[in-house]
Amino acid sequence: MRPRPKRRLGQHFLEPAWVDKLVAAIRPERGQTFLEVGAGLGVLTLALAGRDVSVTAVEIDRELADDLAARAPATVTVVTADFLSLDVDSLALARPARAVGNLPYNVSPRILLKLLRCGAHGAGLSDATLMLQREVADRVTATPGSRDWGPLAIATRLHALPRRLMTLPPGAFRPMPRVRSAVVELTLRPAPVRLRHPTLFDALVRALFSRRRKTTLNALRAFAPRHTTVPAAELLARAGVDPRRRPEQLELSELAELSEVLAAPR
Repeated sequence: MRPRPKRRLGQHFLEPAWVDKLVAAIRPERGQTFLEVGAGLGVLTLALAGRDVSVTAVEIDRELADDLAARAPATVTVVTADFLSLDVDSLALARPARAVGNLPYNVSPRILLKLLRCGAHGAGLSDATLMLQREVADRVTATPGSRDWGPLAIATRLHALPRRLMTLPPGAFRPMPRVRSAVVELTLRPAPVRLRHPTLFDALVRALFSRRRKTTLNALRAFAPRHTTVPAAELLARAGVDPRRRPEQLELSELAELSEVLAAPR
């Protein structure tokens, strides 16, 4: 009997008719290693395993994990765990590994950010193909100057090149969600900018984009005094940023330079 989805876990299971399309988008090759986040009923897990790859499938729902472990071939390892609390390095994945997942809508940005950190800090991930709520996918793939350019897109661009692969209707899942979904491919890479103070950079980005409709000068005036006595206008001049532009118009390189200027000796 097919397990009933649990609303508290945000479960929406992909219908088998869409699995082949998703596998074609992932393009698995024989001998590759996959980390699957949120295996659910295992339809994608087993489809990948059928392509002569190894899969480590992480599933928080013990009932689903036990059911999948009983049906899966030897090339599949099922881990019952909350991915957000899991030490990915402890999985000892063959490198480079590829990540896939149909992510629960309520925690998908947090899972995505953890995967990006894994790629940047030694877990050996080369790419990730993730199914997200379409609005989240818009934020992940946004570019400077667009209304969705913000902290999530910036964090993504620090560690990956994002690309939207396809959009899925609500009917691709059971139960049907109230929103559309999209599949996004992230090709992980080293950061294209140098950040000697990443914590300050993150705080700066959050502060600026909480005032995204203001000019960068006005947005920075509320944040800079916590870190420096240098006036906001002078900081922007040192970073080569036009104070009249809005935060959503700034390139990743400009934001990085501004954070380095902010961290410089007074």
